[in-house]
Amino acid sequence: MIERFSRSGTLPAMHTDTLTPPDLSWQEEALCAQTGGDFFFPEPGSSVREAKRICGLCPIRATCLEYALTHDMRFGVWGGLSEKERHALRRTDSR
Repeated sequence: MIERFSRSGTLPAMHTDTLTPPDLSWQEEALCAQTGGDFFFPEPGSSVREAKRICGLCPIRATCLEYALTHDMRFGVWGGLSEKERHALRRTDSR
């Protein structure tokens, strides 16, 4: 419909590039993948102590935290930090 009323050649060409999905192979090595998501995505108000303990032992922890911060993951424990802790970390990084 817009094309009917716009001058010829004024609409930009359709963007046809495809997005490359991020490499998530690191998740296969993460301890959380071997443990199960219940610890890492607890009900609101539940303890995240076990998830943080498991994350502390995980060799992929830094990659996981970087992914969570880059992709603005809002829920769960990522890289050993809760949502609130990641939010605080983002705030201090932006200052």
